[in-house]
Amino acid sequence: MTIKVREKSSGLKSRLQKAIGTQILLLSMALCGLIVISACMGYIHLSFIDVAKIIFAKIFGQTSLLEGMDEILPVVVIDVRLPRILTAAVVGGGLAVSGAVFQGILLNPLADPYTLGVSAGAAFGASLAFFFNIVLFDQIGLGACSVPVFAFIGAAGTLFFVIYLSSASGGLSSSNLILSGIIVAAILSAGISFLKYVADEQVSIIIFWLMGSFASRTWADVFMTSSFLCIGFLVIIFYARDLNLMSLGNRTASSLGVDTGKLTLILLVTASLITAICVSVSGIIGFVGLLVPHMVRFLTGPDNRKLIPVSMLAGAILLLCADTVTRAILPDEIPIGVLTALIGGPFFCYIFRKRQVAGTDS
Repeated sequence: MTIKVREKSSGLKSRLQKAIGTQILLLSMALCGLIVISACMGYIHLSFIDVAKIIFAKIFGQTSLLEGMDEILPVVVIDVRLPRILTAAVVGGGLAVSGAVFQGILLNPLADPYTLGVSAGAAFGASLAFFFNIVLFDQIGLGACSVPVFAFIGAAGTLFFVIYLSSASGGLSSSNLILSGIIVAAILSAGISFLKYVADEQVSIIIFWLMGSFASRTWADVFMTSSFLCIGFLVIIFYARDLNLMSLGNRTASSLGVDTGKLTLILLVTASLITAICVSVSGIIGFVGLLVPHMVRFLTGPDNRKLIPVSMLAGAILLLCADTVTRAILPDEIPIGVLTALIGGPFFCYIFRKRQVAGTDS
């Protein structure tokens, strides 16, 4: 009898692993297809075959495929559209992974990458860069990189201050982290408002960045964000099993050999730094980290070993679709943060209402 139960359990586990593998494969294929389709769309419309030829020729050096093609088309695809498209995909994947980690650590379905005030720190840093006039930084070699650099410093500094503030009692509890994040975010938001007030003619630049955009992204942005995401993803996946155990409660996880304090610190820093680097190149894009993990849980269940990689692909697809809509479909391009807020806001209300009803029923 015991042998049969074990055989059924192992068979079910094998089928689940195959199903998750199939989901990852299908999402990866969908993402690749969407990248090519998005590269076709814009002011200059290109065919799917032409874009595929340009990308293939660029990757494998087969310049013969471009014979007879207008010389401007490879420039449009490789130097203008693909950096923006790939940056949007990487940022979407990074925000979704960070959201899944925050929800797993804080045991709060309403948590997302902005819960700890990281986005407010990035926004404050970028606003400082705009305020002090980017041109001034050419003298010390930062130049156009000043906004991402200041945004990253602001986000990282905010994270460590929130951790310092919440650990005054000797531990990192979820409630202390959330409250500390809210307090710090409120202070930084006031600082941003002050900078906008005194910025005068530069206030429109600050406001536009705060609403989020992938315009004028370069290959440097692609390499920077993808490098941070890859490293952070490997760290998070390494601790995914321990993150599952933390969902049982800190006491139970500790009894099973998990150092909950150390794990919380490592995952918080990793997820927040992923968010920081994403926000530093895209501006404030909300609700992706909240929306995607909830959608993915219907497919994978709560196991973070499956949830996190599928969330990364789903987040990349979602944000790339949103950016393509704002860039190539709408008559006038609007900041992508506005579109994601319009989509994610009602969903946030739905989740909040559902939790209230569930609490009342229980």
